[in-house]
Amino acid sequence: MEAKDFILASGSPQRKALLQQIGMMPKAIEPADIDESEKKGEKPAAYVKRMALEKAMAIAKKHPGEVVLGADTVVAVGNKILHKAKNDDEQTKVMQLLSGKGHRVLSAVCLVDKNGKPHLRLNVTKILMKRLSQNEIENYVKSREWVGCCGYKIEGSLAGFVCKMTGSYSGVVGLPLFETRNLLLGGGIV
Repeated sequence: MEAKDFILASGSPQRKALLQQIGMMPKAIEPADIDESEKKGEKPAAYVKRMALEKAMAIAKKHPGEVVLGADTVVAVGNKILHKAKNDDEQTKVMQLLSGKGHRVLSAVCLVDKNGKPHLRLNVTKILMKRLSQNEIENYVKSREWVGCCGYKIEGSLAGFVCKMTGSYSGVVGLPLFETRNLLLGGGIV
């Protein structure tokens, strides 16, 4: 597959695979090393949009005149953002929190065009998870599928716990493809 004329500001293998799925392989991948701390009182939508923007802008500053794509995805229960669990105990608490409840997966994507102007889109997917037994939670935590992501990976065994999903599957994986493709096309990437 021929590489397209843009830089992906993410080291996520899921994002790379999703871009490949729609024929939009970046010419370069350069993860942005930014502070991902939440601001006091910041709502999930504001946070995820700010992260996508800051990641894309950080790489765009290093490569003026280049098209840069940045993204961020979070799981939110109400206004609580679930960050990456650092250990099994934290992930067990995440699974207990999600068990039997609805939550949202917010995925923001930002394209910085050749003129340095950012274009931002937000995708929100609603998910209802079944009530999980203690055994299901323990087995999911032991699987280690969740390592490196916020909450869980929908593309793994957790998919068997999702009762209902309204929105973008690719957005839950980490990159909403409809919004991403439209941003890339709008930025002159064909």
